Amino acid sequence: MRKMKPEDKETKLIELRMELARLRATQAMGGTPENPSRINVLRKTIARLMTIQHEASTLEAEREKEDESEA
Repeated sequence: MRKMKPEDKETKLIELRMELARLRATQAMGGTPENPSRINVLRKTIARLMTIQHEASTLEAEREKEDESEA
């Protein structure tokens, strides 16, 4: 996941969130999802992607701050 392009990460995140919403809606209507453990897997995968995005943005901000201090 870390080697994915930022655009691909964002697209994947949207897809995962949509799938999670669909599974939760099914569950809320009283149905049972095909694979109930998939909800937990999706939540963890979404968290991983968000963490990776946050780390990348933090690194980028630190680099910009270093560049400004050097100039």
